[in-house]
Amino acid sequence: MLDASHRSPSLPKAPGVGYKPQHFDALRSEPGPVTWLEIHAENYMGDGGRPHAQLHALRADFAISVHGVGLSIGGEGRLDPDHLARLQRLVDWLEPASFSEHLAWSTHGAEFLDDLLPLPYTDATLTRVADHIDEVQDLLGRQMLLENPSSYLAFAESTWSETEFLSELTRRTGCGLLLDVNNVFISATNLGDTATGYLDAYPLHAVGEIHVGGHDEDADDHGAPLLIDSHAHPAAEPVWTLLDYALRRTGPAPVLVEWDNDVPEWPALRAEADRAASALATIPAH
Repeated sequence: MLDASHRSPSLPKAPGVGYKPQHFDALRSEPGPVTWLEIHAENYMGDGGRPHAQLHALRADFAISVHGVGLSIGGEGRLDPDHLARLQRLVDWLEPASFSEHLAWSTHGAEFLDDLLPLPYTDATLTRVADHIDEVQDLLGRQMLLENPSSYLAFAESTWSETEFLSELTRRTGCGLLLDVNNVFISATNLGDTATGYLDAYPLHAVGEIHVGGHDEDADDHGAPLLIDSHAHPAAEPVWTLLDYALRRTGPAPVLVEWDNDVPEWPALRAEADRAASALATIPAH
């Protein structure tokens, strides 16, 4: 379990956006309410070049959150030592305000799968994920946040609910949580649950960051609604409503706008950040 002396510095309790290089100039000249940026770790594991130069410039004005997508925390095998070493080098020089990963798996043997795949919530999975979290936190010397997934099916063999599973992980490892309310809405819709009921059972005391983002709407073979986590649109109205519901329980928190595909011009992304700022402005400090 993580030593209490190795907690990460926290992000501002304000809006952030996922950083895209085409927004570099606009962020420096007209950031609006944005005070922090998220980068995907795997995009900055190379040596130097323009991406690193831009990041060096931005870190003077913005707090930085590093969000991993390739550790495969839930994978059955050991964590990739080369990937871990690259991650450690990035975190050591960048000294981000936050590091997070997904409750998912994306590797099989030596193969990397271009997706974040769900897990059965069993005792064996819990032990494996907790061991992997401990390894990452010990290596980095800091707390990591774990993000709830967007789900399209439930495993019959699961013996824990997702919220119970996440709560137990925080207890065993000292990790924090990244609450993605878009993922909550997607999973609740796809699995026939209630999003507010999920949040009522969620260990909100462990939340270090909240995400909102867009999704695509489809239907399954039976005509039932099927939502896809695409990060290619503005956040839907029910997701903003769910953010309000969460913030009333957590108090002010860092809120990130995710928009990773079909990325718009800066004014459209800033408008989403303005919406997040408005949500935060209504929440009294706890």
